[in-house]
Amino acid sequence: MARSYQLGRRQPAVDRTRASILAAARHLLADRSSHEISAGAIARQAGVSRLTVYNHFGSRAGVFGALAGWPMTPARPADPGLGPREAVRLRLAEACRRWSSDTALHRHLAPSGDAGEAETDGVLVERLAAADQLRPGCSIKEAEDVIAAITSFPVFDRLHKDGRRSPAAVAEILMRLAGAILA
Repeated sequence: MARSYQLGRRQPAVDRTRASILAAARHLLADRSSHEISAGAIARQAGVSRLTVYNHFGSRAGVFGALAGWPMTPARPADPGLGPREAVRLRLAEACRRWSSDTALHRHLAPSGDAGEAETDGVLVERLAAADQLRPGCSIKEAEDVIAAITSFPVFDRLHKDGRRSPAAVAEILMRLAGAILA
């Protein structure tokens, strides 16, 4: 059985280092996209070693994921009591809420793919198909492509327009777009 490790008096220093790394990444993102920023550049900006960045976040993507509010846990199945259609609605609402919290930051981040999502597009589409929730003639690939498109930040950003529409209103529009593949 693994025992938990308590940092005690060191914890505040660890927290300051983590905050420094995140602040450095955010500062670098103000001028360029995440594709152009290395772990070494983040470390130099934060005044720490590259190894410290890796120890705190696991990877450069982990730093950006922490900035974006993505959970740092592997994908897990959605609540089994939640129907697939409601899982789509929940996924859209959660993504819109997260993206609206800092649209400028998300514009500079590389697309996250499935980072932090409870279900991948494929798993969600398989659940929709198994529940006979896909419209007749809609292929699995088409449904995956539509889900990927409507759960992307650029589509959200276009509809949100820096607050012109609320995150909830954008999620409703996206759910109506999902209707193109839903029975």
